[in-house]
Amino acid sequence: MAVSVQLKNQHLLWRAGFGPAVEQWGDLAKTSPSKFYEALVKASGKEPMPLKVAKNFVDGLMNGVDGVRRTEMSKEEMQAMQKKSREEIRNLNLEWLDEMVNSEQQLREKVALFWHGHFACRNLNALYQQDLLQVIRANALGSFGNLLKEVSRSAAMLAFLNNQQNRKQKPNENFAREVMELFTMGRGNYTEKDIKEAARAFTGWQFKLNGEFVFRPAIHDDGQKTVLGKTGNFDGDDILDILLEQKQTAVYLTKKIYRFFVNEQVDEQHVQWLADRFYKSGYEIKSLLKDVFTSDWFYDEKNIGSHVKSPVELLVGIRRAMPMQIANEDAQLYLQKILGQVLFYPPNVAGWPGGLNWIDSSSLMFRMRIPQLVATKEAFNIKAKTDDDQDMGRGNKLPGRVVETTINWEPATKQLEKVKREELLQQITSIMWQTNSDKFNKAMVEKFVDAGSRERYIQTAIIQLMCTPEYQMS
Repeated sequence: MAVSVQLKNQHLLWRAGFGPAVEQWGDLAKTSPSKFYEALVKASGKEPMPLKVAKNFVDGLMNGVDGVRRTEMSKEEMQAMQKKSREEIRNLNLEWLDEMVNSEQQLREKVALFWHGHFACRNLNALYQQDLLQVIRANALGSFGNLLKEVSRSAAMLAFLNNQQNRKQKPNENFAREVMELFTMGRGNYTEKDIKEAARAFTGWQFKLNGEFVFRPAIHDDGQKTVLGKTGNFDGDDILDILLEQKQTAVYLTKKIYRFFVNEQVDEQHVQWLADRFYKSGYEIKSLLKDVFTSDWFYDEKNIGSHVKSPVELLVGIRRAMPMQIANEDAQLYLQKILGQVLFYPPNVAGWPGGLNWIDSSSLMFRMRIPQLVATKEAFNIKAKTDDDQDMGRGNKLPGRVVETTINWEPATKQLEKVKREELLQQITSIMWQTNSDKFNKAMVEKFVDAGSRERYIQTAIIQLMCTPEYQMS
């Protein structure tokens, strides 16, 4: 089928952001995708304001910082500090979620979510997580080299990958291994000897209790090292530069970006073209994204509606289509947990696997209930996977949870006020679904729609169309 301008714009707004806000519905069929993309880039041009929720520097003690003895604390005091830090990470989660929903910097926040998964880091110190998030958000559209170096110097990542224990004559290889395997070149493009030698170069990379990076020469191995065929008295920055010199790094990153923003089924020819240009640009992320989002093939029918929304994309997209006030914001954390993606709690250093991994028979059924739960304040009682970092030994019982919302339906009613009554369902479907809406079963949907008034018809149609398998795709 021919892809309409509206569908192309929705495709762009879902991939380069978190879906169209209700206020944008009227522009979807009127504006060219190139103009929409220009607006996205312009809106994301300024540096983002930091999200500040963590204030207690002494929380650094909770991470067992090498060389510093923990203060003498009772078990109760220790638990209180742990609880405080988890509460601050919870607040950071909700603050960032709100930013994804409401910020005009949709492109920046969406790309930051990608890097949040790429540089997956689980650290129970809220201050360190807050600092790492700002590094990612500030550098999301800039130079990958700068982003890589700043992330590699962050207290959150150095602690998570054990580099605080990496010292001369007793190297810890974890940080060097993950930098090569997950952050730059990908598995199979280096040797175990490369890892061992690189680990020596990262000795002395540490951080202070307040999260500030510090280089400690006394524990740095300043001997000759050979990494990927180069020999010298390398330090950590030298290793990162060597990794950036490898064309494979550009290929690895581009392929991962293609899977996230375009299609899980990779077109190798497109990836090679993108990777060549990315490498030649000096790893300019904004240039790579422009090549992706302004290419004709990005809007091919096979790429539209091919992406399973991650839990965060799903929740944020619902809120953008149905503006709402949430009285008990914590309920969003439970939804994230049930669906398998809690911000700042990746399952491991590789991050969330994504794609079809988001969906199984039970999770799909619950995902399809969420719009109804949100709109009707219906209680949900479902068992989530246990996670000690999040649960703090309290288990995973979620009895009778309710999302207490007040939805503002006025923007949707206003956006659709000129649509004829008999065409309403078709128009709403074309906005809600990234699939061929001409083939939807109108009679089936209308069975569950309240036709008592135009306003109720619009409201219930939006909810019902969100409660479908088609809405899970973007």
